[in-house]
This record gives sequence, structure tokens and C-alpha cells, in this order.
Amino acid sequence: MPPRAPLDMPAQNFARAPNVALPAIDRPDPIWRLAVFLPALMATGLMLWGLHGLFATSGMTAFEYVLLVLIGATFVWVTLAVSTAGVGLAGRLDPVAGPQMAGPLDVALLVPIYNEVAWDVFGNASAMLNDLTHQKGGHRYTLFVLSDTRDEGIATQEWQAFAALQDSAPDGIAVHYRRRSDNADKKVGNLVDWITGWGAAYEGMVVLDADSLMTGRAIARLSSELAADPRAGLIQSFPQLIGADTLFARMQQFSNVAYGWLLAEGLAHWSRDEGNYWGHNAIIRTRAFASAAGLPHLQGLLGGDDLILSHDFVEASLLRRAGWRVRFLPRVSGSFEETPGTLIDYVLRDRRWCRGNLQHLRLLTTRGLHPVSRFHLFQGAAAYLMSPAWFVLLVFWTLLGRDADTNVITYFNEANPLFPNWPPAMTHIDSAIFLVVMYAMLLTPKITSAAIIATNRKAVRLYGGRRSFGVAVLFELALSVAYAPIMMIQQTRAVLRSLLGRSEGWVPQQRNAQAYPLRVMLKFHWVETVMGLLLVVGLAAGLVSWWLLPIMISLVLAVPLSALSSVNLRTRAPAALRLDNPLTLREPAIVVSARAARADMRGQIDTPNIAAE
Repeated sequence: MPPRAPLDMPAQNFARAPNVALPAIDRPDPIWRLAVFLPALMATGLMLWGLHGLFATSGMTAFEYVLLVLIGATFVWVTLAVSTAGVGLAGRLDPVAGPQMAGPLDVALLVPIYNEVAWDVFGNASAMLNDLTHQKGGHRYTLFVLSDTRDEGIATQEWQAFAALQDSAPDGIAVHYRRRSDNADKKVGNLVDWITGWGAAYEGMVVLDADSLMTGRAIARLSSELAADPRAGLIQSFPQLIGADTLFARMQQFSNVAYGWLLAEGLAHWSRDEGNYWGHNAIIRTRAFASAAGLPHLQGLLGGDDLILSHDFVEASLLRRAGWRVRFLPRVSGSFEETPGTLIDYVLRDRRWCRGNLQHLRLLTTRGLHPVSRFHLFQGAAAYLMSPAWFVLLVFWTLLGRDADTNVITYFNEANPLFPNWPPAMTHIDSAIFLVVMYAMLLTPKITSAAIIATNRKAVRLYGGRRSFGVAVLFELALSVAYAPIMMIQQTRAVLRSLLGRSEGWVPQQRNAQAYPLRVMLKFHWVETVMGLLLVVGLAAGLVSWWLLPIMISLVLAVPLSALSSVNLRTRAPAALRLDNPLTLREPAIVVSARAARADMRGQIDTPNIAAE
């Protein structure tokens, strides 16, 4: 490591807002926020008003009020996604303005790692450093690989990879490596340790994940944006997914590339200077972060201290609270990351995120937060709470039966004559219509993005032509519908695990997708399978409506669908079903360079009994 340059990073007080010394940020044009929230709230209000009219014909009950709340809670988030896509569609015509000329910065590239595959991490770093040498702007870069690895074998490989990278690093870019003896506070503590030890020497820091990959141009663009905007505390790029070969990974990648850009455009337009942070592929003003974003431990619900897990959302909120801009630049190309290759790997990562996002509910009362920052925190938690809400609605719709005779929910019978007759006004036909409307709203952002691409000759050519693109869109939509009920159950389980205080171990993400044994998949998906079989029994007995059939099929086939998620589409699927996209048909040069650098790095590392594999 270089000579120490300490920088103080005090833990922030959530009960008292700081005295902001920075100049006030100009108030953003409210039109974009009104265009997002007003239509969503109006559409939800109209939906609830119509349902209330149906229910009120026989008098409102407490159960019906609960039902209205659940429907409103699920529907409003769907409409927000639709209106965000609409804002993105309107805002995509805005010209892209490059940063103004500004003085060069000293920028640290930080790669925190924990028990990762050494040659992959250092291979990616080698590709990024070599690409940086072709960039202008005068910024000075230093790479730090910050290891929290506990496995001694992997640590040895990291040291070998570091030595190899030092020997091959371009002139003018220093490479450093530090392995902590005590990995207190996980990734948060890892970054704090660097900031308080060496942060004062660098005006900006680009935070990368172990699987992050950025072009030199993207890093230089973020550095120039930070230099040109002295009030920017954090600038987030929009990472695109790479390295996808399996069905599940390709599904995620296609959705990210083909549809994600529209939602990203909308988010950038309405969030403005109150953006969010996703924990990686972003540049941060080091002194601003140190002075404003130090995280305390929370008082545990069952005693003791709780580490703030999903720290990125909170850090962005604290930066904005201190008067710094938090910006999102979705049009900065060349920012990449990898995605879990199988359904099980995705769910395991999702469980860790779930507990951290639900923790945000405890932080909504933090003093001094901007309303939009509070919304980001709440939205992160609501993304997981919607699955239990959907699950309750599924149970309710199941109990409605096929008709009044098979309706399980009834308050009037000969044994209980004191309660009025209540076959709910929302019959199985009404609920089926509601479900169709919800699915249509959920798919609207995807369909809109696909339509824009399909009508643009140059854009559709990047996907292999209009026919290939159309087949890929239909295949992705079918897969999304098939996996959605499984994810609903798994996220509901994750919420329950979090509420019961069951913590998830700190384990690295599985980078190399592998098929799981049948016994593992049966154990992992037994809840979905049992629920699906119960629905089949209900359907056979004439108690369950046929409109539940798509959900029923997905749940019954949870194990086969999980196995299917690991199938390598690149090598085993026909061309029409490979979910090809611009990143698979024409791999970015940095991805090709990183693959070659990984292979070269692996050849320089002793690999007996590799624990990471």
C-alpha cells in the first residue's frame, strides 16, 4: 500500500440533521415528478373507487377494506413503473450533454473482494487499466484491490495475481493490494478502512464490485463529470449485464438490455439530483462521502447492534441530506456487471438483499432526508413486501372458487345466521379481469421498449433482425410469466426469514453457473411444489377457477423450471431461442479483453484444490 493519508469518517447521527454548508441546489423542474406520481396515484385511485363501489353494494366489511388496501398497494407500484417508462420515453429525446472542461482529478479505483476467484478479479482489473491508457482528460488513476478473503488458499492466489498485475500494469497507473486481518462490518468496513487510511490522497473513488467491468471511456467520463460538477457527491452509471450463457442469466440480460434502458431514462429524469446508489460502478467524491455517509450500527430489534446491510441506498440518502448532488447517468455506456446464472443462485442473492432492504423501513424517520430519498428507501423495501401482498391476494382468489357454490369465503350459513350473506362482489370473473389488467400493466414497460426497438431499423439490426428480436421478446415474456410465481413464493419466504431474524451468511456470489443436484432443487422448491399440487387438487375437485392455471403450472413445475434455468443457451439452444442481444452478438471489446486477461492471469496462478470453484 502507498503511504497513509488518513481521512476522518464520523458515523452520522440519524436523529439530528446536519448543518448544510454547501450552496443550495436549484430546485428541479417538477414536471417530471408530477408526470410519474400523479398518473400512478390517479389510476390507483380510480381502481380503488371502482372496487369500492362493487363492494359497498352489500355493505363494507373489515375484510373488504383489507382487500382494497392490498390491491391498492400492489397496483400503485405497477402504475409507477408504467409512468416511469412514459417519462423515459418522453425524455429520451433530450440531447446528451457532455461534461464541461475541468481540471484533472486523482481517482482511486476500489475493488472490494471476499473469497472471489482471483484470476477473474485481477483479469478484469488488467483489462480496465489497459483500456484507461487510451483515454484523454488527464485524470490520474490508482487501483486498490481491497480483500476481506478468509480462505488462505484463495488469499495466496490473490497475492500471486497481484504480483502478476503489478508486473503488467500500464506505466503511470499504480496497483495496490490490501488484505484486512479483521473483516469487521463486511464491505462497509472494508471501504471505511480504506477511506480512513488513504482516502485523503484521492478526490474521487470509483467503487467496483468483484464482477464489475468498465471501459476506460466510462471511467474517464464519470471522472470528468465529477470534476465538472463541484456539488456532485456521487454519480451512478447504469450497469448492463454480461457473461450470460444460461437460460436464467440470458433472460435477465435480455430484459436489462432491451427494456431496462427505458426505465433507467425515466428514473434519471424524475430523480434528478436526488438519485440513488447501487453500490458499484459509480464515482464518489471522497471527502463528501467521508464527511456525510459514515454509517452507525442500528440498535437491534432483539438487542445488540445491527450492521446496515443495504448500505448503498442509505449512503446516497445521507450524501443528499448533506447538500451533495446524487446523479444518475444512464447514457454512460461501457458499464457492466455479471448476473447469477441459475434461479437458485439468484434467490440466494435476493435473500441477502431482502433483509437489507427491509431494514430501510427503520430508517425512514431519519432527520433531514429529502422526500425523494425517503421514497427510494421505501421503494427498496416495498419491492419485497409486494410479494407477500401478491401471495395473500392469490390465496384470496383461490378461496373465491369457481362460483358462488364453491366460494369458501362466506359469512352466512345456517349455523351462523347473524352475519349477512357475503359472496364477495369481486367474483372469480372480476378477479380474473383484475389479474389480466395487472399482467398487462406489468408488461407495458417491456412492450413499449420492444416496440421502440422494433420500429427502429438500426436498433433492431443489433438484435439480429426484426424476426429474431420478435421471437426473443416473446420467449423472454413467456419465461418471465413462468418464473414470476416462483419468485413470488421465494420472496415471501425471504421476507418471513427476515422478520424472524434469520440472517444470511456472508458468502460470495456464485459466478460460474452450475446445475444443482435434484435433491437440492427438491429441498429448495418444496413449498412452491406443494402449493402447486394443492391448486391442482382444487382444480380437479372443481373448487379452483381455471384462470389460476398459469400460476398453478409454474408452481408445480418449480423444480423442472429451476433445472431449466441452468441450461446453457449459447451452446445448447437453437439460434431463435438464444435470447441474443447486442452484448452477445457483438461483444464489447472490453469484455473480449477481460476474457483474455482472465485466461492469462489464470495461467500465472497456482491452482491446486481451488476452493473458489
